[in-house]
Amino acid sequence: MNERTLLVTGATGVLGREVLRRAHGTGLTVRALTRRTTPPDGPDASGTEWHTGDLLANVGLDAALIGVDTVIHCASDPRRPKDDLPAFRHLLDAAHRAGVRHLVNISIVGVDKVPLAYYRVKLEVERLLAASGLGWSNLRATQFPALLDGMLSTLARLPVLPMPADTPCQPVHPAEVADRLVTLALGQPVGHAPEFGGPEIHPATDLAAGWLRATHPRRRRVLPIRLPGRVGAALRQGHLTTPAHADGTATWADYLATRTS
Repeated sequence: MNERTLLVTGATGVLGREVLRRAHGTGLTVRALTRRTTPPDGPDASGTEWHTGDLLANVGLDAALIGVDTVIHCASDPRRPKDDLPAFRHLLDAAHRAGVRHLVNISIVGVDKVPLAYYRVKLEVERLLAASGLGWSNLRATQFPALLDGMLSTLARLPVLPMPADTPCQPVHPAEVADRLVTLALGQPVGHAPEFGGPEIHPATDLAAGWLRATHPRRRRVLPIRLPGRVGAALRQGHLTTPAHADGTATWADYLATRTS
């Protein structure tokens, strides 16, 4: 087995592309799994071995994993969260057949505390990984700025911008999360790694106000709303944040400056 071959799932996604960029130059042979029949263009594509496959359909996995020592699993679909479980089971089975030594998984801060359907699936993925018998590392990170940006862009169609009141958020740049994932992949399996969050924690309403100033020259108003139920309570308790692990460096303001430049 070539012990220096890395496979990245979800390689054409926001995080997967960043992982590919950072994996080059590490001494690893970098391989990507994608549903595309032709590889994408761009700096992350150069020097990458592209393999066509589908985790959910269980197609192409054995070929993609030949000679692979380590997998970084970035593939996920928040729009169809239940698909993530069979897709991950297929990956685990194929990894066992291939003799993969180390599977690195990306998860989300708060999956064990915020009762969202997608988070429950991510938590079950963690449990499957821990029980898999493979060497594994699991990294929980806070929210990516692009996720918040997309949500705000949708809500901005309304006359006012409704945002959860008293809800702290801690955006983290995907490039920095990718750095941490590649570092984990280069080392020995650690199980649950320390969480990774952005450098600053702000109320969601403040992040929205900054977004409005950067993207909408006309004055708009943020409307704080109190989310009901267990989800709202979990958000207000700060379960989307990890204050002890504010290890990122790129801020929300940095993201907005890049977005509007």
